[in-house]
Amino acid sequence: MATYNKIGYKAPKEKEEKLDNNFIEDVNVDEKDSTTAGVFNSLDQTASKTEEWVARNQKYIFGIVTAIAVVTVGYLLYQKFVAQPNEEAAATEMFEAQQNFQKAVDGTKSDSLFALSLKGSEGKYGFKDIAEKYSGTAAGNLANYYAGIASLNTGKYDDAISYLEKFKSDDAILSVLAVGAIGDAHAQKNQQKEALEYYIKASEMNKNDFTTPRFLLKAGQTSLALGNKADALKYFTQIKEQYESTPEASGIEGLIGLAQ
Repeated sequence: MATYNKIGYKAPKEKEEKLDNNFIEDVNVDEKDSTTAGVFNSLDQTASKTEEWVARNQKYIFGIVTAIAVVTVGYLLYQKFVAQPNEEAAATEMFEAQQNFQKAVDGTKSDSLFALSLKGSEGKYGFKDIAEKYSGTAAGNLANYYAGIASLNTGKYDDAISYLEKFKSDDAILSVLAVGAIGDAHAQKNQQKEALEYYIKASEMNKNDFTTPRFLLKAGQTSLALGNKADALKYFTQIKEQYESTPEASGIEGLIGLAQ
C-alpha cells in the first residue's frame, strides 16, 4: 500500500540535543573566595551569638541605658536649678566683700577693712562664708584667694595658707600670686625654708615681667638670709639679665654685691 505525504507537510526533524559550550564550563573555586565565604560565615555566627547575648541580657542593658539617661538628666537639672543659681547668688554676695577688700588695698583703714571683707557687712557674707557656703562655685573658689590675702594682711598666717592652698585657677597671674602669698605667710611665721620653696615655685610659673622678677627677688633675699649666697646670686643675676626693665632690677646691683 502506497503511502502519500500530505502536501506541504514535512516530517518534523528530531531535535538535536546540543551542549552549549557557552554555558557549560569548568567552575574553578578560588581559594580566596573560599576564605571570604568562611569569613562571612564566621561573621554570621558572631552576629547570631551577639543577638542571643542581647536577647538574654536585654533587661540589664536597658537598665544601664536608663541609668545613664537618669544621670545625664540629673546633671542637666543640677546645672540649671542648683549650680547656676548658686553661681549668681555667690557673685551677688561677693560684691560687698570685694568693695571692702579694694578699699583696704587702696590704704583706707586697711586692717579693719580686710577684717570686714572676711566677716561680711551690710547684710552680706564675707569671703570666709562665701568660700564655705558656695564652695562648688567659681565665686566660692575666688573667695578662697581673697580670704587668703585678707588673712595674710591681718596676721592670720595659718588661715592664709589654708585658704590659698584651696584656691585653684588657670589665670596666669592669680595662680602665681597665690603660690607666692603662701611663701609670704611662711616667711611671716619665720619658716624661711618653706617660704623659699614657694618663692622658687612661683618664680618658675607662667613667666612674665610682673610676677617672675618679684618672686625671684624674694627667692634671692630669702636665700641670702639662709646663708645660701650662691643661690641668691643666681636669682639676682636672672633679674639683672632677663628683667632689667622691671622695678625689681633697680637696686639689683647692690644685692648682687652682697651675694658675692
